[in-house]
This record gives sequence, C-alpha cells and structure tokens, in this order.
Amino acid sequence: MKSWPAGTALLELDQVDSTNDEARRRAGRGEKGPLWIIARRQTAGRGRRGNIWVSPSGNLAATLLLRPDRPAADCAQLSFAAALAVSDMLSGFAPAAAITLKWPNDVLVDGRKIAGILLESEGGPGGRAAWLAIGIGVNLSDYPPDTEFPAIALASLGVLPPPPQDALLDLAAALAKWYETWRTEGFAPIREAWLARAWGLGRRIRVRLAREELSGLFQGIDETGALQLGLPGGVARTITAGEVFFG
Repeated sequence: MKSWPAGTALLELDQVDSTNDEARRRAGRGEKGPLWIIARRQTAGRGRRGNIWVSPSGNLAATLLLRPDRPAADCAQLSFAAALAVSDMLSGFAPAAAITLKWPNDVLVDGRKIAGILLESEGGPGGRAAWLAIGIGVNLSDYPPDTEFPAIALASLGVLPPPPQDALLDLAAALAKWYETWRTEGFAPIREAWLARAWGLGRRIRVRLAREELSGLFQGIDETGALQLGLPGGVARTITAGEVFFG
C-alpha cells in the first residue's frame, strides 16, 4: 500500500455524471489542483471519441485535475504516464497478470481491455493548457460484456478486487511518480517505459481513422507519442489519433 501524494486533495462523491465533467466544473470555479475526484457511480461516463464508458458498482472511476502549465500538445503525453501508473497499480494487486499497454491510452490484461484513459483540457494563453483532467476507469469487480474490443476485470483473474478507494491510493502514488518524471525529464523516459510494456509491438494491426482504415505493422511511437505504422512497400505513416485493433 502506497502513501497518498503530498499536496494532492481528494474529493469523494456518491454519484456524478462523470468525474471528468466534475473536474471541468471545478476548474471553471478556480480549483488549482492537483485534485483527485472519485465517484462510486457515474451516470454519464464516457471514453474517447464520444464512446460510452460503463462503470458498474465496485469499479474505479476517477479523475485527476492538474494545471501543468505546459502546451496542450505536450500534456497529451500524460495519457502514456497514466497508462503506466494504472499498470503499476494493477501489478500490485495481480502480480502474475500479463499486463500490457495499447496505444493510445488503454491497459490490457491477457489482451483484453481492463482500463481506459480520457484526457480533456481547455486552452489557455499562448497555446498552453489552462487545466488538464486525466480521467481513468478501471474494471476491478466487473466489466460490460458487449464491447467492440474484448474486456476483462481484475476479479476475472481469480484475485479479490480491492475497494476502489484502495486502488486509487496506489494509482495516485504511481501517477504522482510518473508525472514528476515527465515534468522534470520530459517524455523520453515515459516513452521508453511505455514501449517496454506495449502490446502488439512489431505485429500487424488495424487502425481506424475518421475516414479510412489502415492495416500495417505497429513499429512503435515517436517522440511525441504518435503511432508509427509500417505500410506495404516500406512506407511509414504517422498516426496521431485513431482506434487500434489487432489481428
């Protein structure tokens, strides 16, 4: 069990539309952060690209509100730091689990999605993010059965899932560590650690974009976090946003 990060506040709610929406409202009222918001129930949880995020009771739904004072493009790199932190947290409760990371911001166990991450921000002066919300949903006790990408929960691994508050304690400590690494050393060590845990590296993947779908080899991520896709004929394509599928 880790210690709660010094200087970080905690807000616990019984019910909210989404923890990211609550972070947005509090940022608008001048909340400086860092502030973790956790809810026992979300009524309108969401994932990337407008997808609904279903969070049954007993799962972790939480958001970290920050003011990094960095360009918004740089802040997007914190999705990789968050994925590393979720991976660290899960490995503490299920050390034998095969935990990997899927671009751009999912965490997998045995190739199935156990956690998702949603970053949202608001632009400020000079292209910097006025604030950043890092929303994290982790399937601890249950998972929705009908999802496009196969899902799984920690309880499915034969381990007793921790209460969400206990999971958040470990997650907050892990993310504080990776955030400090990013803040002081930049994205390079985050990228290196993420690639070491990446699922499907060197394998064929499908990438669904807004208006097309591509198939090629997952060659890695560049220094900004963009996916590097090897296409037929030796052509490389840089992907900044999309949905990845394997096989």
